[in-house]
Amino acid sequence: QVQLVESGGNLVQAGGSLRLSCAASGGTFSRGALGWFRRAPGKDREFVAAIDCIGGNTYYTDPVKGRFAISRDYNKNTVYLQMNSLKPEDTAVYYCAAGTGSIIRSPGTYPYWGQGTQVTVSS
Repeated sequence: QVQLVESGGNLVQAGGSLRLSCAASGGTFSRGALGWFRRAPGKDREFVAAIDCIGGNTYYTDPVKGRFAISRDYNKNTVYLQMNSLKPEDTAVYYCAAGTGSIIRSPGTYPYWGQGTQVTVSS
């Protein structure tokens, strides 16, 4: 059974950095994608970033381009989200997701989700 466990969320001042980790188990993750989504208070869940499991291509939503970086450690079966230059609008619960579909930015592509980790950015 696939399990995803996020960690690394915290309270940070605007302009600061955090690195989120997602430890994946129960699957080979050799196809599809591993992604990060977030849900801010009162808003819908939104796509943040994803990495393709075959080619390693990365994808980002426009508001985080140039500030966030997704990466994967194949040996540790862990995916990371390095977040720099954080802004108050980045405040949200961040979720890791895994799936084999091709519509990388759609939550529906991902049947497996972690429990989420809270990121709070103070101004």
